[in-house]
Amino acid sequence: MWIPYMLVASCFAWWGFANCITDPLVKVFKDIYNDLSHTESALIQFAFYAAYFCLAIPGGLINRKFSYKHGILSGLGISMVGCFLFYPASLSNNFYTFLIAFYVLASGLAVLETAASPYILSLGAAETATQRLNLAGAFVPTGSIVGILISKYFVLERLELLGTQSNDLSSRQLQAEQLSIVIMPYVLAGFVLVLVWLLVLSVRIQKPSDLVASKSDKVDFIPAVKRLLGNCNYLFAVVAQFFYVGVQISVWTFTIHYVTEQLGIKDSEALNYQTAALVAFMLARFICTGLMTFIRPSTLLLVMALAGVGCCLVVIFVGGAVGVYALVGISACMSLMFPTIFGLGTKGLGEDIKFGSSGLIMAILGGALIPLFQAGLVDVANVNYSYAVPMVCFLVIACFALFSHRIPASEPTT
Repeated sequence: MWIPYMLVASCFAWWGFANCITDPLVKVFKDIYNDLSHTESALIQFAFYAAYFCLAIPGGLINRKFSYKHGILSGLGISMVGCFLFYPASLSNNFYTFLIAFYVLASGLAVLETAASPYILSLGAAETATQRLNLAGAFVPTGSIVGILISKYFVLERLELLGTQSNDLSSRQLQAEQLSIVIMPYVLAGFVLVLVWLLVLSVRIQKPSDLVASKSDKVDFIPAVKRLLGNCNYLFAVVAQFFYVGVQISVWTFTIHYVTEQLGIKDSEALNYQTAALVAFMLARFICTGLMTFIRPSTLLLVMALAGVGCCLVVIFVGGAVGVYALVGISACMSLMFPTIFGLGTKGLGEDIKFGSSGLIMAILGGALIPLFQAGLVDVANVNYSYAVPMVCFLVIACFALFSHRIPASEPTT
């Protein structure tokens, strides 16, 4: 199963790429449309992550009625359409039309992730499922690093160069040039997704049990939902995932704001620290995956959540270069959290995992809502104190780790 495993795991890079090329645009769009507040520009993240909430259940239904392969192909196809929508959005020269493109792009990612994560969990023993998902998740920071580098060299630096050469341009012409720079990576990514879609179409990625399950036309949605609602571990995992995605998107969205304020450097230079954060995220993911051979995932999750609380306190109350280093350290603390919460939350679900994965993907709504709270604190206070929001999120994740620790890895949950 290594060929389908690696092919599906490589799809994880796409949501890492999309997340990190989008995060800096919250500040970029505020500069392009300078009448926007921080909260209004953060609607980019709201549109992006609200799509996960809306499309996760349809994605789960596709998996249950057809197969994981249909879910993966559907997700890639919708994302492809979203990428191409950035071109007409730029022609309209209206901020809110871009929100539609972000929404469609993320809708495809929601369907893709709803299929890919449970598929990876299904390819082996239950005792190593969380470790296996963490290994596949190592592709996420790889895509994230590519996304942030493209954002730095092909978006922010080109926008800064355009700013020094814009004396002869009207404000409308300048906006058109800026938007053409912003959309280019998305349009090119759309063409790459066409190739990925064709590759997935040509490879058999189902496992035998998935093929058997797909023969039934009956979708037992209501009974499955009742079983899931009666599973305390699963419900707590959904809550923890909501706060985890919220903390990840908040931390990475406002990294540029914090670093430029603390160090007095340009946006493109601040992305060097975000790149360092992503490298720390990736390295910590590999280290934690290895440590799971000897340490229970719930224990590691608890340690990293408490370390995240400590880093947030440094960011809030110390600041300066030390605060920036602590901000980079937060990414290392977050490295194992999404796949670990996903794996711990789906213990013992059996066939219900096809619907259960939808709830855990819907929890990505946290990435839409929590950054708005942090943006509001930036508007009314300052970026330092806004990191109290991520600190609270880490405390919730720590509580889930303690709760889940009592359940053995192979034990059915109720």
